[in-house]
Amino acid sequence: MDKTLDVVCVGAAIVDVPLQPVDRNIFDSESYPLEQISMTIGGDAINESTIISRLGGRVGLLSLVGNDAVGDYIIRHCDREGIDREGVRRADGVDTSINVGLVTADGERTFVTNRNGSLWKLCGDDIGLGLVPRGRVLSMASFFNSPRLDNDAIVRIFKVARDAGMTICADMIKPRLGETFDDVAEALSYVDYFFPNNDEARAMTGEKTVEGVADKILSYGVKHAVIKIGRAGAFVKGVDCGQMVVPAMGGMTPIDTTGAGDNFASGFITGLLEGRDVRKCTEYGNVAASIAIQSVGATTGITDRVVFDQALERYRKQNAR
Repeated sequence: MDKTLDVVCVGAAIVDVPLQPVDRNIFDSESYPLEQISMTIGGDAINESTIISRLGGRVGLLSLVGNDAVGDYIIRHCDREGIDREGVRRADGVDTSINVGLVTADGERTFVTNRNGSLWKLCGDDIGLGLVPRGRVLSMASFFNSPRLDNDAIVRIFKVARDAGMTICADMIKPRLGETFDDVAEALSYVDYFFPNNDEARAMTGEKTVEGVADKILSYGVKHAVIKIGRAGAFVKGVDCGQMVVPAMGGMTPIDTTGAGDNFASGFITGLLEGRDVRKCTEYGNVAASIAIQSVGATTGITDRVVFDQALERYRKQNAR
């Protein structure tokens, strides 16, 4: 099959309503005025699709939305951003998920989610496997984000991708239903690049050091563990690259960390598309995440490739000293 796409992203396409900044004692107030309340695009897969597209990649999205006004909003977003939405299934009787994000002044956030929305309903039957082989890279935007996308469903997707010669990337969130890495062990064995953050991965593995976390992840057959370690950057260990720490962009004060991980994955994958080595791909990821945390919303920071390239140049100057 012709590779008419660079990346196929699998996962959530929803709407976020970020409330920022809120105090942790918000419920002590009868009324809590904010300067602005607005809808932004959200969900791991559509966030990645948006950023990769803005960085120059051709992207197809595999997701589920409802036949409702929020679903219409997502479809219009895809059309505006040049995202191939052939694989976005629209279903009657499903509410497109809306997440309300409570974001504190220091950039930390908690999401209020709808357990009956599309995020929770998405399952293997919603994924059109025929689109998968059209890409060079498959991104499983997050293990555990949609609980019905279980090991068996993910393995079916990954087998198609592997047969098509695709590179497989994946991120994760903290499991919603207490799942463990053992529950997705077979799926993990297909992953070329895995992007957990250190806190999530330590909780999942029981390991106390980032080196131990990486070794545990690699023991499942993952080829490269790319572990986000906050202000320190990312720790990378792989079957063909040894181990390294790739520093974060310096001088960043977070405004909103929503979508930072999705932006990291988008930057890293963009590096893969350009043929960069693992270190350079991780630098791309760190730079993309640094831009994301400087604005409210998951996709409002990187507006085009120029914004990214300017930040990348600043990053390179920082680390040339």
